[in-house]
Amino acid sequence: MDMMNIAERKLQTMRVLDGQRALVTGANSGIGEGVARALAEAGAKVAVNFVAAPEKAQQVVDEIRQAGGVAMAVRADVSKEDEVRAMFAQTIDAWGSVDILVNNAGLQRDAPLQEMSLRDWQFVLDVNLTGQFLCAREAVREFLRRGIVPELSLAAGKIICMSSVHDVIPWAGHANYAASKGGVSMLMKTMAQELATKKVRVNAVSPGAIKTPINTDAWATPEAERKLLQLIPYYRVGETHDIAQAVVWLSSDLSDYVNGATLYVDGGMTLYPEFRGNG
Repeated sequence: MDMMNIAERKLQTMRVLDGQRALVTGANSGIGEGVARALAEAGAKVAVNFVAAPEKAQQVVDEIRQAGGVAMAVRADVSKEDEVRAMFAQTIDAWGSVDILVNNAGLQRDAPLQEMSLRDWQFVLDVNLTGQFLCAREAVREFLRRGIVPELSLAAGKIICMSSVHDVIPWAGHANYAASKGGVSMLMKTMAQELATKKVRVNAVSPGAIKTPINTDAWATPEAERKLLQLIPYYRVGETHDIAQAVVWLSSDLSDYVNGATLYVDGGMTLYPEFRGNG
């Protein structure tokens, strides 16, 4: 067993989220799926949000249950206020409350600036930024209604906003995506400042290059992976569990004094945006 798997196994056995209830948006694939699985392994009940491909969401739920966890699939388009409210109502009705929100849902609609349509600009902002606002607002309303439950957590609630290294590194050809992630960064910090006195913690995880279905062109062939590695000082492409374990930590009382922070899980990509390696 390699060191990465050893570290992951040790975290899993800690069960640092026993009894807590988590909602993960965009959790039927990629990073969201990895986060949902890791939260369940840490003891949380997990609502697996999806907007399309319900069979994939159900597969994630079934596999969490088969591993001894508790999960359910909940459909909602996070850019729609009524659907977000219904998603939270369904989760609270099933489990009594929500303790953790992972604002993960996001997408890309790429084009050079002069060719980008207003529709694609707005669509990305609606999902990636407005969706995080709508979900966070509903979560905070529930956190404040319920208050702190000391046997579950030192905080009344935890929000983890999924951002990107492109909240600080510009990304030509992706103006809508980069703008949305820059907005997520400031939204997170403002929420953290505003909600800290109410014992609600808000933080962000900003992934670098992670192997997910949405970006297979960037790593699926040896040539593509070698090119990508020239941007990563740690010289490996990330896996979804790299992000998932960071989310587990930020969701737990192990990070109780962490608020308004962005954790860059990127192998050092943000240290040297023009890094070219030595290979």
